[in-house]
Amino acid sequence: MKSKIAQAIQPKYLPVAVILTNEKPQGATQFQENKFGCVAAMLNTAAKGRTAAFDRKTFGCPGGGVGLGFGNRYTHFPGGIENFLSTGNPEFCKTELGQKLVQQMPLLEDGEHYLKNPEIAKKMVGSMPMTDVPTEYVVFKPLENVAEDEVPHVVIFLANPDQLTALVVLAHYERDGYDNVIAPFGSACQHIGIVTYQEGESEKPRAVIGLTDITIRKMFDKDILSFSVPYKMYLEMEANVEGSFLEEHGWENILKRNQNT
Repeated sequence: MKSKIAQAIQPKYLPVAVILTNEKPQGATQFQENKFGCVAAMLNTAAKGRTAAFDRKTFGCPGGGVGLGFGNRYTHFPGGIENFLSTGNPEFCKTELGQKLVQQMPLLEDGEHYLKNPEIAKKMVGSMPMTDVPTEYVVFKPLENVAEDEVPHVVIFLANPDQLTALVVLAHYERDGYDNVIAPFGSACQHIGIVTYQEGESEKPRAVIGLTDITIRKMFDKDILSFSVPYKMYLEMEANVEGSFLEEHGWENILKRNQNT
């Protein structure tokens, strides 16, 4: 599946399609069952040309299971997800189980301090659009490799500031209002997964800027953020490339600047 948007903004990495399916693609990369892994790392893998697949036993971590849409995987998070996101749980880490787990996850004791206290964190988690997808697999696939009989659920661009600027402008090209792109709090996998899934169910879906998750920033180039689009919004943006600012001198000059770096 060719992308006019990608041709116009020339990103360093391939656009990635998120596909909900009951068939695992042949040769897809996948985490081992019930073993730790990071969904954001798999996004990187797909953006570099390989297909990745996840199911309800291979989503990598509880947050990844939530983000991909495999239900609320936080219900049995050791020590409480609200403590992990905020100030930690030293008391849990004194228990037999806690002592074992904290060796692999030191932040169980100290917390990430992304939210001020457990009460705020609990409310934030409670407000998330928990989803249980109706398929066995969630697949990350380079958009250019998507077959004619496959329909993406979401399309993701990894973009530098110039490219992100173009995507934000294009998202508003045929729209009323000024808020057709959002940058909500959350983990990287939630931005590209359930948050964008929810937008896709709206009559007027919005795009989602992501990779603003400090934990995974080291996995990506320092100037890269994600721009996730529900598929029907992606089609709208694709149809608007021709005749838009992307064919004008202003953007061409920005494009040349990117080509010279």
